[in-house]
Parts: sequence; C-alpha cells; structure tokens
Amino acid sequence: MGDSKVETISRLAQWRIDNFSPCSYKKSDPFKVGLWNWHLSIEKNRYMYIRLFPEPSRVSKEQPPYAKFILRISNVGANRRLYISPVHDRPLRTCDDFYWPVDSSFHGRFIIDVEFLDLRICPINGGETVSIWPMDGAIQSMSTQTTLCCLARMLDEGLHADVTIKTAEGTLRAHKAVLSASSPVFESMFHHNLKEKESSTIHIDDMSLESCRALLNYLYGTINQEDFWKHRLPLLGAANKYDIVDLKDACEESLLEDINSQNVLERLQEAWLYQLTKLKKGCMTYLFDFGKIYDVRDEINNFFRQADRELMLDMFQEVLTVWKPV
Repeated sequence: MGDSKVETISRLAQWRIDNFSPCSYKKSDPFKVGLWNWHLSIEKNRYMYIRLFPEPSRVSKEQPPYAKFILRISNVGANRRLYISPVHDRPLRTCDDFYWPVDSSFHGRFIIDVEFLDLRICPINGGETVSIWPMDGAIQSMSTQTTLCCLARMLDEGLHADVTIKTAEGTLRAHKAVLSASSPVFESMFHHNLKEKESSTIHIDDMSLESCRALLNYLYGTINQEDFWKHRLPLLGAANKYDIVDLKDACEESLLEDINSQNVLERLQEAWLYQLTKLKKGCMTYLFDFGKIYDVRDEINNFFRQADRELMLDMFQEVLTVWKPV
C-alpha cells in the first residue's frame, strides 16, 4: 500500500505509482485539497482509466465540489512520455462522474498529477457556484455559506433552542437571539418584562404551522424559492406584524410579478392593508391603464362592499385620470 499515498502542495496533487501491471486496479488514500478529501483511482483494461472523486462525507453530500482541473500522466525513466488532459470543469459527486481514458501502454512506474485550477461550491439556497479560493468576495461568500449551514442545523435540529412558537396547528422551536436580531418586535418581547420573556413562548395563532416554518426558514436564511412563493401572503402579514422590513419588501416585489385577473383585487386589498405603494400602483395600472377592469366586473361589486372607503376613492380618482378627455 506504499504507493497509495498522494502528496499535495498548494493546488497540486501528485500520485507516484511504483508498480502497475496489466488488468490492475488501484485507489489512492484520501488527500485534502480545498474543503474536501479526494481519491484518485486507476484501472486498466483496453485503456487505462483515471478517475477523480471526493470521499463520501457530509460536506461532499451537502455541498459537492465543482472542480476545474487538469490531469497529467508521465512515466518514470529515460523515455519520458507525457499525456495532458483537456481542462475539465464539472461537478464531482461520485466515482462515476468523471474518468479520463489514457493509452494503455503505461505500466510499471509512472506519475499522475492533478492541478486544481478552481474549486467551487453551490450556495445552499441555489444560484451560481462560487469559488472557495481567495478572490473578490469569495471568502465572504464562503463564510456566509458556512454560517447558513450552521443556522440551518440550529433550526432543523433545535440546537440550544430557547423559545417555543405555538401556532394553531402545532409548535416550533427557535432561538431568541435570531428572532431578536431579525425583528424589533421580537426583540422587545424578550427585552421587556412581557409574558413572552417569562414563558419563553410566542403565540402566533394567525399563521399555519407550515407558514410559520417558512417564516423561520427566512429568518435563518434557509428558505427556498418554492416555499417563499407558496407562503407569500402569510409571510407578508408576519413581516408587517413583526416589522421585518426586508421580508416585507421581498413579498411586495414577488406579488408584483404575477398579477392577473384572478388575483388583482386580492392583491389590491393587501396593498392597501399593508401600505404597499408599488403593489397598489401595479394593481391600479393593471386594472385601469391596461383596461383589465372589464375582466373582473363580476367580482367588483363584492369587492366594493368590503373595500375601505379611501381605497374606493383612490380607484375612482385613477379612473378619472386614465379616462380623462384627450
């Protein structure tokens, strides 16, 4: 097993094979480059196949590497031959994700080099991959991703959770520090001698269990797009209630993206209720500038019976503005 060790320096890994016979297979010991432990393997049949893959671990499963690298193989001796691979750039999860076929005449003693040109990870919430190595913003980005992993564990596993949130459908565990840092309303609950401070319990009866979980996922930085989209309206209500400004802005921007004749009156009502100027303007533009008021004439009477008087006045003024004589 003496020739299973891989030597590393900086971003270069070198594996010296002392004895390799036809129809053989060898796998290196793990070696560390970047965040991951790696293996090299070689097998020989008709061709020699060289594989590079990360060692199975929690890190490689949750944040698999996206590697940009070059392989070189050369024999040891007077008649030195060198084969250089193309530049490979791909995600590597298992030993089946990458192999490089090489001329099968290599045998005996030879050297395999792997030069890592870049190693990237995919953010927990999706998006573009980011390099783990120093460049503008890379260290900060990697630190952010690590922090999000820690926060996700804190929430999912209830690590040192110190507050219980009770909804109409069940309970969730969270952390006073995270809630307080995200919302001045939560901070006030735990700072002053209120019942929430004494009991370490918050009652959120106006949210379902799933919507409240989505709220916590947002505050802990682990919410995905699908859950955010699904729970936008209850998240908007919570953002307004607990003064979470960035969440309120995100909900408003999202609700602007898919206004249609089935939801425009509801969106207009939400915009008025939560004082969302951009959403209100978008709904008014959709109804009057684009003439979609005719598409909701069956629903408009019921809307007017429930709408705030000042909102109705704003709509009437919008009508006068749009339909004024040329």
